[in-house]
Amino acid sequence: MIQVEFANNVVNVLKKDANVIGLAVAGSWISDELDEFSDLDLILVTKEKISGDKSKMLWYANSFGDLLNGFTGEHVGEPRVLICLYDNPSLHVDIKFVTLGEFKIRVENPVILLDTDGLLKDAIEQSSAQFPYPDYQWIEDRFWIWVHYALLKIGRGEYFEAIDFFGFVRMVVLGPLLHIKNKNLPRGVRKVETQLDVKDFEQLKLTLASHNRKSLIAALTNMIDLYRSLQNELFTSEILRQEKTEKAVIAYLEKIKNVGEN
Repeated sequence: MIQVEFANNVVNVLKKDANVIGLAVAGSWISDELDEFSDLDLILVTKEKISGDKSKMLWYANSFGDLLNGFTGEHVGEPRVLICLYDNPSLHVDIKFVTLGEFKIRVENPVILLDTDGLLKDAIEQSSAQFPYPDYQWIEDRFWIWVHYALLKIGRGEYFEAIDFFGFVRMVVLGPLLHIKNKNLPRGVRKVETQLDVKDFEQLKLTLASHNRKSLIAALTNMIDLYRSLQNELFTSEILRQEKTEKAVIAYLEKIKNVGEN
């Protein structure tokens, strides 16, 4: 596969670099799920800190292949990652530049491709990966206000904003909770098409909306129903339900529905 060939070439390039401690790979490679549409998630561990200096990051990226362009990942909260597109072959590659100390703090255990002195192996054995799970109370404190916000957009006729907002709620709330219910890592809506129970997936599909008021109201109502079922399934009694807020928002939902029907 092109991802494997590319990674092997990167290893050969880095073997000559005295600043390099090692190279690892994350993402689909770990679970042996690479296919022709997979990107490549590389983790480059160096003695000297490279992240923060875009010119050095790009210098490394250029040495790995025919780089078309690359930019840092501030938009996803990770400026240490250089997001790259290569040509010949066409391949999306994310390169994360870290020091050995930073390498220990991770959400999963990557596959080691290069380990000059065994330091990456030691780092993995001496620390634990911790994937971030959603805070149910954080979600509950926000969900009903988010629903009200969506209703404001629908009421004003700002349907594109409402549609975008539904995507946000699926990514931050519904997708992760459904993954947890299905005993998966809560990776937003990633691979929901293949990793969710059929019934759960069909319920999630009902939260998709077209650009019209009736469809948006129906999708939002389905979103509420799905959230309530996930509340009952996953939330413990320690989670404080925002019942007063919920009641007020549901009343506002009925108002918006009635306005549209008159």
